[in-house]
Amino acid sequence: MKPSVGVLLLCGIPCGASTIDLAAWERTRVLKAANEYLDQKPITVTASHSPRSAGGPHDFFSEGDYWWPDPSNPSGPYIQRDGITNPDNFDAHRQALMRLSVQVPALVAAWKITRNERYAKHAVLHLRAWFIDEATRMNPNLQYAQAIRGRVTGRGTGIIDTVHLVEVARAVEVLEPSGTLTSADLQGIRRWFDQYTIWMTTHPYGIAERDAANNHGTCWVMQVAAFAHLTGDRKQLAYCVNRFKTTLVPNQVAADGSFPQELSRTKPYSYSLFNLEALATICQILSSQRDNLWTFELPDGRGVRRAMNFIVPYIRNKKSWPLPADVMYFNDWPMRQASLLFAGLALGNNEYVELWKTLPPDSKVEEVIRNFFVRQPVLWSSLARRRYLKELQLPHQQRQKLWLMRV
Repeated sequence: MKPSVGVLLLCGIPCGASTIDLAAWERTRVLKAANEYLDQKPITVTASHSPRSAGGPHDFFSEGDYWWPDPSNPSGPYIQRDGITNPDNFDAHRQALMRLSVQVPALVAAWKITRNERYAKHAVLHLRAWFIDEATRMNPNLQYAQAIRGRVTGRGTGIIDTVHLVEVARAVEVLEPSGTLTSADLQGIRRWFDQYTIWMTTHPYGIAERDAANNHGTCWVMQVAAFAHLTGDRKQLAYCVNRFKTTLVPNQVAADGSFPQELSRTKPYSYSLFNLEALATICQILSSQRDNLWTFELPDGRGVRRAMNFIVPYIRNKKSWPLPADVMYFNDWPMRQASLLFAGLALGNNEYVELWKTLPPDSKVEEVIRNFFVRQPVLWSSLARRRYLKELQLPHQQRQKLWLMRV
């Protein structure tokens, strides 16, 4: 028997025995950031260009993080130094994208908490600049991302740069009832994300990234799921559910819940956290009353629950981490990992939620910002409720009224 709508609205998201008033908990932090962002104008990819880019002014360009000049051939093709970021790479487009992913979700979260339209209106300025306005919009592909000097003009691995659009897409969904986005705005934004999803799922770079056996493959599924959720692409949503069950969990989660592909890297701790964040976000986007990815397990018990069981002790006490420390930024992790909050509420584990509360929510370290892509959990608290209301097969106006009854 399905729970009543009244019970559902009290819980907010699948919550078992665990609940939290996210709006109250996050209010001070969110409004402080959003008030700062009200004075900042949009900056898109058209504001800067690298002479090393093979693309045009509207094309996103970045360079592979761990690629350096060859000491034996300084003017020749770059060589790899895994885990060591080259500070001389062109990074302006990635910084602009991260800025978008920090500011828009914070502004929309502030609107959701306060219903003050000035936050919503300022978020819309950014969305129009990035996805609609012909003079400033970004082309919906990453054909020139993570280039390597002297080797390639772009790579499939560059698709991971748009993990920062996942929470932006979610923010658009939350912002829709505000009325600040016109129907033309919504149509234009959804068209952009639809075109980008088509590129991700058909271009050789996208296919290569989909088939990656590590966090890159996880992030491909997370992005396609988030963008398809915004555009209403049921075919891609179903594909992502199936790929989670048949590829991500079987190929990435070991018997003890660890991620062997991440543990083999030079930053095993932060890469494990990163991959788990992506898996948890997939569960948050795609889980429903009919198909709960949080509780999905293979016959041998492997699933996200086991992955949480593996990593949580090392979030609680990093000194117990059994592997070598990451070669860079080890002291800057963990953050307030969304996986703890999402899993704690979905699986009814209050210890996860309480641990989440103790961790730092924000960082000034660029490497951390780059690898920490769910920063405004208040935006995600109504996702399962809204999806569940759809499953009740109520008329659209009634579903919308019920959804708006609670922040």
